[in-house]
Amino acid sequence: MSNITLRQLKVFTAITQHKTLTASAEKLFLSKAAVSLSLGELEKQLGHALFDRVNNRLILNQEGKRLLPLADELLHRSEDISNLFQSNQALNGQLKIGASDTIGNQVVPYLLRDFRQNTNHHQQSLFISNTSLICQKLADYELDIGLIEGKIQSDNLLMQPWNQDEMCVICAPTHPLANHGQIRAGDLENSQWLLREAGSGSREFFLRTVAPRIEIWNEAFQLNTTEAIINATAANLGLACLSRLAAQSAILDKRVVMLDIPLDMKRRFWLLVHKEKYQSPLLKTFMSFCSDWKMLDSLQSKP
Repeated sequence: MSNITLRQLKVFTAITQHKTLTASAEKLFLSKAAVSLSLGELEKQLGHALFDRVNNRLILNQEGKRLLPLADELLHRSEDISNLFQSNQALNGQLKIGASDTIGNQVVPYLLRDFRQNTNHHQQSLFISNTSLICQKLADYELDIGLIEGKIQSDNLLMQPWNQDEMCVICAPTHPLANHGQIRAGDLENSQWLLREAGSGSREFFLRTVAPRIEIWNEAFQLNTTEAIINATAANLGLACLSRLAAQSAILDKRVVMLDIPLDMKRRFWLLVHKEKYQSPLLKTFMSFCSDWKMLDSLQSKP
């Protein structure tokens, strides 16, 4: 078999992420013809097609899925070798972090602040979306690590408990329940709710913990950002179930009121990596830092 090149593997992994030759070529600063040729050579050397061609899109097939973890590891190891003698800095390379909405907006900025101060490593990217999409990007090797709120079932991802969060139910100051004292389940009958989209950790928490206690409730609006939900709650369009971290500012500003709900509103944060992901020195250091990081202490000291 001829030598497989790192360039061929870079082309291969780019196509797994971008699904078309055109988009992959743009990402790699190569011509479309060069990308096509490189992929063709790789498939010829391996004796297998790595993608199914569907309407100009290239969808990873079973053979491609077998190659992806090894290609990802080789490219990261090659990056480690390139960085080995470039500086005296202990950690090198790019760290691609994914975080679900509350963690990404309320927690990770302070986690990264402390990590940078501690390690002097500054090459991180942060992708914020719902739990479902973070898991998909981890499975596709587009992210190195995920920090999420909702517990998931996955054969591909390693999942370890990380920190703890507390949820709350909020309403507008003008809502009938705003000055109600402790809320009983019956007080929430026929209530209108403002929920995140499917795949969101806060939606999953509401459906698992709050909704089963209410016989009749309605989804008034489905909104895909926490800020939109807080604003809609303040406008008295319904009740919302959100992280206290996310709602805290609006509660302090008296734009919304937190209801006293007699339920266990705690939930776990989770740290995810792909089971077959090569754990570079950088990734291992960041995972260890996350495990040791004191979230509440750090958030209380934020400006």
